Amino acid sequence: MKRLVILAPNWLGDAVMALPAIADVRRGAPDAHLAVAARPSIAPLFALVDGVDETVTLPPRARADATSWRRAGAALAGGRFDAALLLPNSIHAALTARSAAVPERWGYRRSGRGVLLTRAIAPPSGLHQVEYYQQLVHALGFTNGSIEPRVTVAADLRARGADALHAAGWNRAAPLAALAPGAAYGGAKRWPPASFAELAGALAADGIQSVMIGTRADAPSAAEVASAYRGTLPLLSLVGATDLPTLAGVLASCRAIVTNDSGAMHLAAAVGVPVTAVFGPTDDQATRPMGDSHAVVTHDVWCRPCMLRECPLDHRCMRGVAAADVLARIAWP
Repeated sequence: MKRLVILAPNWLGDAVMALPAIADVRRGAPDAHLAVAARPSIAPLFALVDGVDETVTLPPRARADATSWRRAGAALAGGRFDAALLLPNSIHAALTARSAAVPERWGYRRSGRGVLLTRAIAPPSGLHQVEYYQQLVHALGFTNGSIEPRVTVAADLRARGADALHAAGWNRAAPLAALAPGAAYGGAKRWPPASFAELAGALAADGIQSVMIGTRADAPSAAEVASAYRGTLPLLSLVGATDLPTLAGVLASCRAIVTNDSGAMHLAAAVGVPVTAVFGPTDDQATRPMGDSHAVVTHDVWCRPCMLRECPLDHRCMRGVAAADVLARIAWP
């Protein structure tokens, strides 16, 4: 095996949680050319990952396009890879690797795709997502290492992030906390904007300035936080204003982050920022940030984790988490 490609998960949080497994493969195949193939929204992550020799950007996938795997396979075929490790469980990933004529195709036996794989591993259950990916590479013969995802934020990227914060109103001196009020999965995952605003006000009273981060899709949530904010320091916002590498640089200037269960949560943890995560409908045992410097805050009610996108009741799992409880759990470096 001289050339190996890893097909990355399609969501930022999952892609970050796959980094320990990718590191396991890198250590186990030190002389191989290691590429990662990823969707455009995720591909920039791997420029921050040590040991990745190449990133292949796959074409965007339209939900209604049943043959998008052909275009993805064409993008992959030029690499002439000897083996493909499929981290997504989808049949689409298996079809992509086969259409690229990759002779060795490894992954979990899921979604009826076992016949498309040359090494099909029985999937485990009850694991954290990081462990789920590491179990796959372990079954393929790679020794597992650390369970904590890590990215490298170079000095120039840190400077770019600091410049973005300065342009948003930071004086380069005030201690910063990041707030990530959005979540891609659905409204049920979002701690109420009024609670984020109350927390930001409490932080401001202690001399800590808050900056909101997120994608353009998070702008409505961020606007609600800003509307409810009554703090003594300006509430900064970079929501929708950073690409993924710049966001990593921004996070490197922050002393802590408070977030929902989201991709930003996992990216911040990988950067090395202490995370305080509010979990409601999703399972913190499966997707919490890995490491001892992070905290998870929940309000345990009978219906959680329900895994629903929208709450059919009164959203008590999130509304029951008080801003004071979150403030008390923040782990400062």
